[in-house]
Amino acid sequence: MARTTGSHSDITGPRIRDVAMRLFAQHGYAAVSMRQIASDVGVQAGALYNYTPDKQSLLFGLMQGHMEDLLAARAARDVPEDSLAQLEDFTRFHIAFHMERADAVFVSYMELRSLSDENFATIETLRRRYEDELEQILRQGVCTGVFSVPDTKIATLALIAMLTGVNTWYRTGGRLSVEEVETIYWDMVRKAVAP
Repeated sequence: MARTTGSHSDITGPRIRDVAMRLFAQHGYAAVSMRQIASDVGVQAGALYNYTPDKQSLLFGLMQGHMEDLLAARAARDVPEDSLAQLEDFTRFHIAFHMERADAVFVSYMELRSLSDENFATIETLRRRYEDELEQILRQGVCTGVFSVPDTKIATLALIAMLTGVNTWYRTGGRLSVEEVETIYWDMVRKAVAP
């Protein structure tokens, strides 16, 4: 369907995604209707279908966008040479990146169960790419004797869960800055993998 002259699709599309992300994070995917999203955006429910075929596609697009942004931001960094510096960089990056995207992080972890099998497989592939980078850092560190980790896969999953968990308790304006939290977590991560 062609849009009329003066259509604000460049504004409405992102607004739909922003509102859907907020509502999915606040109420859960299953509890949010397309009508509710449309109401919060300020458009008729039928207008949403000019931007997304259905609610599942909207959820998938949000989660895929989050993972692609994460991977692109990670790829754009200059990675240090040695394993210890790489692990510190990964730790600080993960916390800083996710702190700015609390709703996206919540939806990306809590709504995996709401994805169709095909969409779940796509998101899992993207998540594995990110996890594989951390696991490679740990493997390299184990090989050079910098780290002592009995199982790099389990350590990878545990560290990512620990770092992502910051989003559940951190509040802007609290007693610690993001940088202070990064430093405290880096100290815990370093001690957890030390030989």
